[in-house]
Amino acid sequence: MTKNEKKLDKPKYLSAVDFEYNLPEELIAQFPLKKRDTSKMMVLKRGENTIEHKIFSNFADYLKKGDVLVLNNTKVLPARLLGEKETGAKIEIFLLHPAGKLENEADAKGKTLWYALIRNLKRLKEGDIVKISDELSVRLLKKGEGTNSGPDENLVELIYYGENLDSVLEKYGEIPLPPYIQRENVQEDKNTYQTVFAKIPGSVAAPTAGLHFTPEMLAKIEKKGVKTVYVTLNVGLGTFLPVKEDNVLNHKMHTESFEIPEETARIINEARENAQGNIVCVGTTVTRTLEATYKKYGKILSIKDETDIFIYPPYEFKVTDKLLTNFHLPKSTLIMLVSALAGKDFILEAYKKAVNEKYRFFSYGDCMFIDK
Repeated sequence: MTKNEKKLDKPKYLSAVDFEYNLPEELIAQFPLKKRDTSKMMVLKRGENTIEHKIFSNFADYLKKGDVLVLNNTKVLPARLLGEKETGAKIEIFLLHPAGKLENEADAKGKTLWYALIRNLKRLKEGDIVKISDELSVRLLKKGEGTNSGPDENLVELIYYGENLDSVLEKYGEIPLPPYIQRENVQEDKNTYQTVFAKIPGSVAAPTAGLHFTPEMLAKIEKKGVKTVYVTLNVGLGTFLPVKEDNVLNHKMHTESFEIPEETARIINEARENAQGNIVCVGTTVTRTLEATYKKYGKILSIKDETDIFIYPPYEFKVTDKLLTNFHLPKSTLIMLVSALAGKDFILEAYKKAVNEKYRFFSYGDCMFIDK
């Protein structure tokens, strides 16, 4: 075993407190900027251990011909449903992920099973129906039935009348903004909390590093000879949750589904084999998708799969060369992932500078580019 391999041995204890930092509440962005590409961009150069302050419109300057830019084209579902029982009790339902199909296909038309969080759950018993609109109702089937995040997940049946569920949700659902955005939804959130390349519905949270891109930026990147490819990872509730365990190693990650198209797999593998350029991941969701696939199969495949990969220091990245990401919550699995790539001390130093420079944090906030 080499000296470097010893360094990468899995630790027996990793304290969540070591990934904490002080964040003034006023730096948590409550609204997006009017122009997506005008956000601040902190650039961390790992090789030089330096920090630069740029604007996202400079992002293409850090890419070169032969690089592969990997984006997550998932689309956020309008998964927040507001309704009431026949008694008039107000109920809020937060759809998390599909739970499979009804066994009897004859009964399945206009119905689908989901796992959901329910606010005011004590007002419901199994079998109760919550009316969202004349076209959409939700029946509670089982409390605490979920297998993914424990007893808080409830099994529900969506009953809808319309062409398809996506169109009905688009009509009556709201975008489920993260809990740290402490305001009511506005109509604009249905656009601003989606990336401009969002295509495949399935997430309950946006892949927020992608929110900074504009069609003009994507065209500029393509013109430089950078290959842009897509994966789909459906972002789950776990992205909001802090690590509650004192020892990080005891934390259980949520499982998320993903898909890698054939063209994406081919282009990434060719770039790696021929050393043509860097694999530049846009967001931790892309990073987790690629690293999980390599870990399981030894290369990037065209595949549909699930992952609960947990990346924390020390971790040897197999695919990711560079990463564009937003600023993450203290003690979260996401700040642990970026610490594995750039080094914990370097990341915490960068976050301290971001606070001092009044960067905007979290989903609607500014971004960080972790360069080589």
